[in-house]
Amino acid sequence: MFSNRKNRAERTANQAWEYLSTAMSSAGEAGKHTADSAAGTASDLAGKASRKSRKLADRTSDRVSNVTDEAWYRANAAANALAGHRPRRPWGLIAGVGLLGLALGWVVAGTARAALERQAEDEELELAETAIVVTPTYDET
Repeated sequence: MFSNRKNRAERTANQAWEYLSTAMSSAGEAGKHTADSAAGTASDLAGKASRKSRKLADRTSDRVSNVTDEAWYRANAAANALAGHRPRRPWGLIAGVGLLGLALGWVVAGTARAALERQAEDEELELAETAIVVTPTYDET
């Protein structure tokens, strides 16, 4: 598991070195070929090589940094496990899920209450429409 990450980090470092070597050698060769030209052209090429190598170094640094962070996290987790410490509870995640559940419950309760009120109003209107009013007649027969 760790060897795969190590191999990937080594490959990335080798690739970065190759790019840097190529950029520097091409800049050097271009500088040799243009030595007869104006001095400003050589400084332009050097600036271009510098920018390319800086970009490449930044990309490589980001990749290695991500791998290093993961390795550091795993090493600390392993050391804590060997020491008998349990992993910390993710209280932030627990609180977030609790708040989300509270909000969803509130929305569902409000919707259910509104639906029950509409149903009661509909039943009341239906009873009012179908109600037969019976008035007693007093026949004296």
